[in-house]
Order: sequence, then C-alpha cells, then structure tokens
Amino acid sequence: MRLADRVLTLKPSATLSINAKAQKLRQMGLRVINFAVGEPDFETPEHIKRAAIRAMEEGKTRYTPASGIAELKEAVCRWIERYYGLRYQPHDVLVSCGGKHAIFNILQCLLNQGDEVIIPAPYWVSYPAMVTLCSGVPVVVPCSIENDYKITPHALKDAMTEKTKAIIFNSPSNPTGVHYDIDDLNAIADVLAPRRDVFIISDDIYSRIIFHGAQWANLVMANRELMDRTIIIQSVSKTYAMTGWRIGFAVGPDEVINAASKIQSQSTSNPCSIAQWASLEALTGDQECVDKMVKIFEERAAYVCNRLDAIGDVSFVRPKGAFYVFPDVSAYYGRAYNSKTISNSTEMANFLLDHARIAVVPGIAFGDDRCIRLSFALSTEELKEGLDRFESALADLR
Repeated sequence: MRLADRVLTLKPSATLSINAKAQKLRQMGLRVINFAVGEPDFETPEHIKRAAIRAMEEGKTRYTPASGIAELKEAVCRWIERYYGLRYQPHDVLVSCGGKHAIFNILQCLLNQGDEVIIPAPYWVSYPAMVTLCSGVPVVVPCSIENDYKITPHALKDAMTEKTKAIIFNSPSNPTGVHYDIDDLNAIADVLAPRRDVFIISDDIYSRIIFHGAQWANLVMANRELMDRTIIIQSVSKTYAMTGWRIGFAVGPDEVINAASKIQSQSTSNPCSIAQWASLEALTGDQECVDKMVKIFEERAAYVCNRLDAIGDVSFVRPKGAFYVFPDVSAYYGRAYNSKTISNSTEMANFLLDHARIAVVPGIAFGDDRCIRLSFALSTEELKEGLDRFESALADLR
C-alpha cells in the first residue's frame, strides 16, 4: 500500500502517546499522576452549559454558515476590542473547530511549496507538522533559557530570508509559560515592520491566563502597522475550560479570512452549531469564572516553582501565564537506574512514568530535548503527590 508522501514522515502527537500509555497503566489499576494534560481541570461553567441546552431545545442543531454564525462573529469582534483594543468586522472572523483547525486553515491559504515559516523553539508540538503538511518549510529558531526562551530580534532577523512567508508567535507560551511584555514585542515588531511580505500568526489562546497582574499585549497592539498582515488565533478551549467543545477563531485581514473560509467550506464545513451558541455565551456572559480559574492557576504555578526550586540540578523559567512549566532536567542525563542510563527527554519521560507513575511530555516534542513539560492543571493534592514522586525519582538516578 502506497500512502501519500506528506504522511510518511509525520510523527504522532507526543502528548497523545504519553496519555495513551498513562491510560493503559490506569486500566491496570495503577495510580498515575498526569502532568501531561494540556487542558484546564475545571468543568465548563454552568451558564455556558445551559446555553448549549437552550440551543438544542430551540432547534439550533442544523448546518450554520461554514465560517460560523453571525452572532458569534460579532461577539468575537466585541471581545477582541475589549481585551485588545483592536477593531475588526464580522467578515474578518473565521470560526473553526478549535484553535488548531484555525491555524491549519490559515497555513493552507498562505503557503506555497517551499515557503518558510519561522517557529521559535520551544514551540507547541503541532506547529512544524502543520507547516510541513501545508507544503511549507518550518524554520525552527532555538531560544535559550538565558533569554527566558524568548526569540531575540537578532535571532529573528538572522532567520528571515527571501522565502520567509510567516512567523508563528505564541505568548503566553505552551510549553514554557513565557509571556512577552510590551518592550519585547516592540523590539520584535521593529524587525517585522519593514518586511511587509511576512505574515504573523499570533497564537493568543492563553492570553486571558496571565499572572501577577501582567498587562496583556500582542504584536499588533505593540505596532498597529502589523495589523493588515497579522492573523490572531483565539479559542474558548483554555479560557473557558471548553476543550471538548472544539471552537476556535481566526481574526485578521478579510482577504486571508475569506480564503481560509473557502478551505473550511470544502473540508469540515461549519463547526458544531450547539458549541457555537455555547461559545457565544462564553464570550458575552459572566467573566468571573475566568478570573477565578486564573487565580487558582497562579497559586499552583507558585507552588510548583517553589517545589522545583528545592530540587537540585533542575533549572526553569518561571511561567507568567498558561498552565505549564518547562524544567531543564539535562543535568540528570548520563545517570542511570537499574543499569538503564537516561540520555534524553524521551527516556526521562519513560523513566518517570514506569518508575514513579507520573506522566510528563518529553521536551523533544517541543523542540528542546533538555527539558520536559509539566502541566499544573491538576488539583493541589495531585500536584503535591506528583512532585513528591518526581523529586524522589530524580534522587534515585545515580
């Protein structure tokens, strides 16, 4: 059997692979602490659930326009204006089946064979694969822990060529939790401003999950000259604990959004009608649920960082948003347990799962083999137990 060339080098999601292995251990009756989870551990707020029920009761269960219902597009525009201070029109909005789907649609309509897309590393696991599937070339730019895992203006400028078509910019970051402040953004915008042929895909899905009262900003907010070639990616998944509802948004120049809408119309058609009406309630309803969730994440982040500080030979950047931390555990490479030496992040992840029954995602999946990703979207009890196991397991390596 001959499969398409585009899938032959495609790797399965490392997160899903780890989750599957952890689930298998759980089915065997073993208690596994899952630091690999990439979703809030909170229930979808009740007022959002009730909106979905009303939508079903009112018969809003049929096809919608392929690019999303008008009411939700209008709500997205108001929501963006409220939190970004930027004005868009409903025709500038595409409603998709989650943020990942929105990014894929945008890449499909931007990239031709050989076009380059700059991806700062550590990066979210799917960026390079999606670029490759859309016939582009991922240009990965490693970012050091010394620079808080942020791409520098110099590194960005060096990575840009005449083939550069776009950059994918994610803040707060999955996997590091790093948030670019306005000074960082101004410096990056200064490099991008002269290159009017380069699009910016601004993955902002963690924008509402920011700690210590930090001010939210993205590249367009730093420099309005970038607005006509920036596509904002948003989602209800993380902000409103709605990962399973699968609703995301692409917001940007109407020419790009119209093209991406055509692609969606020929692939998935509209996102789930019921989930769209629930998302409308999420964006326009009571926002107190978000504030409560963020406060808990901030408290958990402080706890996790304090615990990691107490473990020898582990370094990390303190997360300023999202719900991840990305510790460098490479000081333990070369050490062994039961004559089995740990040499990389995949072996470390397997060791932690097999020996300590904790699931983490190997850093190689995010472009940095020195690290592992820990999610703190867990209860306080699970965090304590999991970090106790983590510390004990590292101590067992000799």
